Amino acid sequence: MDWVTTQPGELVAGVDEVGRGPLCGAVVTAAVILDPARPIAGLNDSKKLTEARREALFPLIQERALAWCIARAEVEEIDELNILHATMLAMQRAVAGLSVRPDLVLVDGNRCPALPMRSEPVIKGDSRVPAIAAASILAKVARDREMQVLDSQYPGYGIAGHKGYPTPVHLQALRELGATPVHRRSFAPVRAALAAGSGFS
Repeated sequence: MDWVTTQPGELVAGVDEVGRGPLCGAVVTAAVILDPARPIAGLNDSKKLTEARREALFPLIQERALAWCIARAEVEEIDELNILHATMLAMQRAVAGLSVRPDLVLVDGNRCPALPMRSEPVIKGDSRVPAIAAASILAKVARDREMQVLDSQYPGYGIAGHKGYPTPVHLQALRELGATPVHRRSFAPVRAALAAGSGFS
């Protein structure tokens, strides 16, 4: 794997997000500073791991990392700020929540939030930087668990299965049942459901 190398002794935080594309629920981010003395085997982009593997790695990362934080931006913030700015806000919260201040923050993707320390974006970082891979796993597992809860609160939408993404099942449910309070009103399919006059107020 094309791992990105950093300076020896440099405290590097990896940051990733999950949930930019879904029509409902928060966008969830995580920041992780790994401990070189306590390596974790099997880290990879969370999307390339099975659910069982992610669930197994989740407590390992929390136990062995020097510091970690899971943060979020809520649906109301996404609708107010737009999804990009809400994601940057959630990333800032994750870094600010670390119990150890990193020397460098590496962020998955092509842009970084404004941070009080050095930061760099890394394209495909979740498969190139171990700390970003760890962050992607924490964010993915945390958000998937939230989707299970939302599924029980709002049955009929299939949220546990599609995790809020605009699948045919989800779009059909939106048309038939309307939007819930956890749907993002700034996203076009949700606006369409609200315009049709269906769903929760």
